Amino acid sequence: REALAAWLAVRPPASDGSAALFLSSRGTRVTPRVVQHRLKQHALKAGTPVHVHPHVLRHSFASHLLQSSGDLRAVQELLGHASITSTQVYTALDFQHLAAVYDRAHPRSKVK
Repeated sequence: REALAAWLAVRPPASDGSAALFLSSRGTRVTPRVVQHRLKQHALKAGTPVHVHPHVLRHSFASHLLQSSGDLRAVQELLGHASITSTQVYTALDFQHLAAVYDRAHPRSKVK
């Protein structure tokens, strides 16, 4: 919240009075296509080998948050999902995470 407040304090006001977080040089809301293009440019600069698009960031955010907190309702709220079933997509855990949980919790995990 503090970072957003600091950004909004220095960002020029939107020409249309919108509450958009990112604005174009003309003071209008940045379009989804511009976000996709900029994300692709940054991914190429970083040498990212996979196709990166904004939904990948959203999915990664939700998956990591759910893995670290386990709070499906909080993730639902942060993503703005009306239905919990939409959020349950992110509950599919990867095998490495499941193996780590097993190793920490199961009494026979260390038995060889």
